[in-house]
Amino acid sequence: MIDIEFNRNEDSYKLLLDHIRRIEDELKKGGGATARAKHKEKGKMLARERIDYLKDKEAEFFEIGIFAGHEKYEEYGGCPAGGVVGGITHVSGRQCLVVANDATVKAGAWFPITVKKNLRFQEIAMENRLPIIYLVDSAGVFLPMQDEIFADKEHFGRVFRNNAKLSSMGITQIAAVMGSCVAGGAYLPIMSDEALIVDKTGSIFLAGGFLVKAAIGETIDNQSLGGSIVQTEISGVIDDHFPDDKSCLDRIKHIIDKLGHFEKAGFDRVKPQNPLKDAKDIYGIIPENKAKPYKMLEIIERIVDKSEFEQYKKDYGKTILCGYARIDGWAVGIVANNREVVKTRKGEMQFGGAIYSDSADKAARFIMNCNQKKIPLVFLQDVTGFMVGSRSEHGGIIKDGAKMVNAVGNSTVPKFTIVVGNSYGAGNYAMCGKAYDPRLILAWPTAKIAVMGGEQAANTILQLEMSRVGTLPLEDGQMLIDKVIQKYNQKTTAIHAASNLWVDAIIDPANTRNWLSLGLNAANNAPIGKFCVGVIQT
Repeated sequence: MIDIEFNRNEDSYKLLLDHIRRIEDELKKGGGATARAKHKEKGKMLARERIDYLKDKEAEFFEIGIFAGHEKYEEYGGCPAGGVVGGITHVSGRQCLVVANDATVKAGAWFPITVKKNLRFQEIAMENRLPIIYLVDSAGVFLPMQDEIFADKEHFGRVFRNNAKLSSMGITQIAAVMGSCVAGGAYLPIMSDEALIVDKTGSIFLAGGFLVKAAIGETIDNQSLGGSIVQTEISGVIDDHFPDDKSCLDRIKHIIDKLGHFEKAGFDRVKPQNPLKDAKDIYGIIPENKAKPYKMLEIIERIVDKSEFEQYKKDYGKTILCGYARIDGWAVGIVANNREVVKTRKGEMQFGGAIYSDSADKAARFIMNCNQKKIPLVFLQDVTGFMVGSRSEHGGIIKDGAKMVNAVGNSTVPKFTIVVGNSYGAGNYAMCGKAYDPRLILAWPTAKIAVMGGEQAANTILQLEMSRVGTLPLEDGQMLIDKVIQKYNQKTTAIHAASNLWVDAIIDPANTRNWLSLGLNAANNAPIGKFCVGVIQT
């Protein structure tokens, strides 16, 4: 029997996925055909070619932040992928984080989003004790925006501070200077544990020839100032030099091949088993109309091994599903917003997607249990926020919500967040939004992140305006509503979130297991601390 609604949902979702892929294909072109041709004329590999050559032949490259900076900096010609390509892959059999400047984008100059993206890479390396490989080819800070890049805590200098912290933690950093490496940016490779350089194309110095001429009157070309021979044979700043990109990348493979290993976290893993239900069914399960209910359990059963999900407190706090499962063999605890309208034992109806007092209490206790048992947590977000109204307020929703937020904030086991649909208000926080340090936070194309939905925001603003000026003409009120909804629709999409790095990637729901397995494998490299719940009122 044909399910017309399922087919309609499926068609809508596939169109969304196609839209995401087409944008990604454009972003992968970097600075455009002309810039790529000039780059190749110098005998250099493109950033993505370098990564592809470096990684193991059969290894997948899980790219992080490809949408960073999308539709930003248009007055400067844009900054595709933030001018830097990076992600997690395997090099010489070892899981590593690889970061490559894209010199086809403004000569690899650093925009504000480039800094934010590089700091995110370093954060991932620190949390998971992953070796990090920098493939440097950058002109340094984008000078027209220096005031947004240079001086603040989370600006350019934080990258070098993190270099020092990574080294103090014993996390290997390898840098290859494969093009320009200028000014403050020169500290990154030299603060790494090993620094390599490519002949003729690579150069590293605090000030280039033009600045040297302006500062002290000396006339000198960049290779004589800080080329490969100078920095390996005269200054000793760089460890070794290589005739071309490939030979330099080969050396990195040999270095990684001999690294020692850290103590593992010890998360439980058994032989993986595929879900019994097809992950691609998710396209038809998620409603085209986001206000419609659906069963989150149907989603979970298409992500977890053997489609088995052992629920915790199944008949209590039904607007959040909690339970144990395995993903690619890894044991996990899942906290997921249930989008069904449910009926309580008291006969009360609860709206799917909202967090009620009982569901917040249940989730908090489950999160504490997972920490005690050393089980990583996976959050599946489709949340409209905490339930409001007199019944909820009188029932202590703020207290119960605080209990859940406290448990999430103090959790020490690795957390992974998938934004399935809505991610509104304090629900974003309670369900482990970006502010709560998920090891990876990933969005499906249907994700929407905001303080509230567009219609709710529009009606709230309308009521505030009416309380200020009195009754508005119907036409003016509708115009205000339409304006707010249009703005929210532009600013709440998965693409907008990814452009600002609120999420690490927009992924195909059918590939969710692979991403989560990647993250769990990375997290197992780093032992976890002791869980402390803080003060939680019961």
